[in-house]
Amino acid sequence: MTVNEQTLNRRTAIGGAAAAGAAVVLATGTPAHADSRAHTAVEPGVVIEEAPATTSGLLAADPQLHLLRRATFGPSPASITEIRALGAAGWLDRQLKPASIDDARLDGLVARLPLAGASIAEVRAKVAAGTLKQFDWTPMWQLAFAAPIRAIWSERQLFEVMVDFWSNHLNVTCPSGDVWDSRADYDRGVIRKYALGTFADLLKASARHPAMLTYLDNRFSTRLAPNENYGRELMELHTVGLEYAESDVKDAARLLTGLTVDNTTGQYRYDAANHVTGAVKILTFTHANATTTGGEAAALAFLDYLAIHPSTARRIATKLCVRFVADVPPPSLVTRLVKVYLDNKSAIGPVLRALFTSSEFAESIGAKTRTPLEDLAATVRILGYGPPPSGTKSYESLYWMARNAGQAPLGWSPPNGYPDVAAAWASPSGLLVRWNFHLSIAAGYWPADLVKPADLLAGTIGARPATYGALIDAGAKRLLGVTLGAEQTAALASFYGKTPASPLKSNDPAAGWMYPYLMAMLLNAPNFALR
Repeated sequence: MTVNEQTLNRRTAIGGAAAAGAAVVLATGTPAHADSRAHTAVEPGVVIEEAPATTSGLLAADPQLHLLRRATFGPSPASITEIRALGAAGWLDRQLKPASIDDARLDGLVARLPLAGASIAEVRAKVAAGTLKQFDWTPMWQLAFAAPIRAIWSERQLFEVMVDFWSNHLNVTCPSGDVWDSRADYDRGVIRKYALGTFADLLKASARHPAMLTYLDNRFSTRLAPNENYGRELMELHTVGLEYAESDVKDAARLLTGLTVDNTTGQYRYDAANHVTGAVKILTFTHANATTTGGEAAALAFLDYLAIHPSTARRIATKLCVRFVADVPPPSLVTRLVKVYLDNKSAIGPVLRALFTSSEFAESIGAKTRTPLEDLAATVRILGYGPPPSGTKSYESLYWMARNAGQAPLGWSPPNGYPDVAAAWASPSGLLVRWNFHLSIAAGYWPADLVKPADLLAGTIGARPATYGALIDAGAKRLLGVTLGAEQTAALASFYGKTPASPLKSNDPAAGWMYPYLMAMLLNAPNFALR
């Protein structure tokens, strides 16, 4: 370890506190401002176009960067270059067709976790062969460790954002003991398969998957003792919301009997002998449900009814607006998206296109705040750091960073999924964890093997600036998309005992081994906290 590295490691303990002081000034000082120049090169091959005004003084009124902040896990140098070349419409068209995007690098990274996409049969075969123990959580841990990797380094960013969205909407906690053999398969065969398809197909696939049937107890529902848990959550959380009566829950529970799991194979099966027959009325859905052999078809008809119910359309449209537009979604946009959803028989692609091209979306710059997982992913992405060349220790480190900040990927315990509003994540302790991982990642302290440019300064902002103020401006432009106000810039310069006008010497540590501190303090700014 070099002397400079030793000094950096010693200062990690106190740097967070000093950076926090600067961050307070960043949060309360003069608002950031966008440079009046229309195009500013911030590193070779990356150009950020800025409008001369900002929204709430924190973000540039740049529609392309706005789209990247919302439709990805955060802008990266490569994605900025791409959207500048394709334009917002071209970029969105490409992202809505994920199969057309080469994601070979990510495939290679996930391949280091061979059980992250394992089928139920594959998991059970390994148990039979003695390479896994029964009830082994390894497949679930590998799936969870893969989540930040996919968020950070996938080229199919909108797809991964929607995988995250549906994983919360149709939540099955991971890891969780009873789904040890099926949770990875649920991710692969349900969530990922239908993430940009139709909600009707996604809902029916979920309803017949062992992970959901186990998690919400329908596998234990029998003709003699119908279990109401899945029927209730199916309506309340997955589809229409709180519009049902208790009689609806009871009839739904009866209708869904027979949808179960084979205890020998772990696979879905329909058990006609355990299906309750008899006419049902659930909301406005009616079915004679006359035979046990026809019970599965009756249940699927009910699921189709729910998927295209106007209240389901409004629920999905509202949640998409909360995810992509604002914590309190614009009613006008929700209403239009409901029509798009119903007109397209629950196809999600047209709904997303209508959302991202709406005036309400364009006007929502600065209206969303990043969750801990998004903050973590956005940090690595905007720094432009590459994945570790081998191994999975850094995968685990990134997972635990998100968990320590309060959001273990896929780990929400209740069936309603992680919240997606700012108030849910507002806590001093959570903020401190984020500030700590900003420095750890920027400095390469933990994880230590992410691939960084050999010359971090040149790799981040290009040519060496002449003054501390210019260094701070270049770093802010690169990481935040804006330059900062005079008071904020002065606060950051004071961290080094300098003023913005102080000259930056050729061997100045502020542009060398201490440069990660500046990057971390910029990432601590409220600008970066916004999605």
